[in-house]
Amino acid sequence: MAMSCRYAAQSCARQLRSVASSRASAQMLRISSTTRRYNSTEAAAPVNPKIAEIVDQISQLTLLETADLVSTLKSKLNIPDMPVGFAAAAAAPAAAAPSAAAEEAEDAPAAPAEKTLFTLKLQAFDAASKAKVIKEVKGLLGLSLVDSKKFVESAPKMMKENVPKEDAEKIMATMKELGATVVME
Repeated sequence: MAMSCRYAAQSCARQLRSVASSRASAQMLRISSTTRRYNSTEAAAPVNPKIAEIVDQISQLTLLETADLVSTLKSKLNIPDMPVGFAAAAAAPAAAAPSAAAEEAEDAPAAPAEKTLFTLKLQAFDAASKAKVIKEVKGLLGLSLVDSKKFVESAPKMMKENVPKEDAEKIMATMKELGATVVME
């Protein structure tokens, strides 16, 4: 007896649905039979109603509103922007000796903070060394050859953000040798 492909697919789908629904009902019985979940929020310590209200309000914000909230809190609480890679490295020493940092802050007069992270911007390049610059950009930014070419041709353009001073100076020297002009901002 020959069966069409469509009919076979429909019958398989029906069988899968019936098996899945029976498994789901069995799982619901198992879940409902247990009275308490481990690590549940019900077992947590009582939450301050003021904090619960703030959490509810924050959870209803859109992504743009959340970004505005974060930037406003950073500026109000004087929290510096840190790249992700530096966050873990900076948190460990800060947690190890918080009292020493507080003592240094009290003893030292308020000096302007020296900028340690920079943005590199490709300003221009020599037409004769265009291929070398494209290869270097490809290696630095991890772009494909086509994307690197488009990137270099669209100069002036920002290359990298939040680069430490030593790395930024090395990149600038390398690009200068190749015939490109890179500015550190």
